[in-house]
Amino acid sequence: MEGLGVGSVLLTGCDGGLGLGLLKGLLEQPSPPRHLFAACLDPQGKAINEMALGNPNVVVLPLDVTDPNSIKAAVGKVQEEVGSAGLNLLINNACTTRRSTLATETAENMTLVYTTNTIGPLQTSQAFLPLLMEAAEAEGQRGMSCSRAAIVNISSILGSIGAVEAWEERQDICYRCSKAALNMLTKCLALEYGGSGILCVSVDPGCVTPPLEQGMGPATVEESVQGVLRLLARLSATSNGTFWDWRGHSLPW
Repeated sequence: MEGLGVGSVLLTGCDGGLGLGLLKGLLEQPSPPRHLFAACLDPQGKAINEMALGNPNVVVLPLDVTDPNSIKAAVGKVQEEVGSAGLNLLINNACTTRRSTLATETAENMTLVYTTNTIGPLQTSQAFLPLLMEAAEAEGQRGMSCSRAAIVNISSILGSIGAVEAWEERQDICYRCSKAALNMLTKCLALEYGGSGILCVSVDPGCVTPPLEQGMGPATVEESVQGVLRLLARLSATSNGTFWDWRGHSLPW
């Protein structure tokens, strides 16, 4: 399999879970990225540094997506590394949640989760737009793809208004609403940036821990990662502003 060929990637939320899984999956591609920025809250974390060891193309980057100053510093570091080539792929993966029901949900939870899950990707996308534009405008780049210039927002089927999955098992109002809002952000990004050649999509990785029921979600993070990377490798202009799951199936908003 050809795999996902991309020159530079910034991946947020690499402190654990899916973030680390995606980092590992990108490194295992037939042609790994020349620049792979692993953004995390704790750049001294053991797991991420063990993965970066022996991989000179990995730059462990401190990044708090809720802090504009942290984002600005990260942009500067990425710019130093990629130069005029720009940034090809931004994966907004950083995420948080609080378990809740409609009866127990609070304004505090809603604010906390929205700040990371919705405002974080907005601020990060805004800040890295100049570097994404540089990549989109690079000589020889045609069409829309994750190899050229793209923003991938890691969302969730739980944020789908059309599907409304697993309501009885997991209400989590703050999480659902934040991901529904993230999906609208994806659509807005696609409308605004698509004309510049930047592809924007939402992707549900399907990682449900613990599993809601037998057969829901991938068996492992590895399976999810493989599916997500296969999907990213085949996205094109017709995919701009759409919502997908890790199996490569289109999802309802």
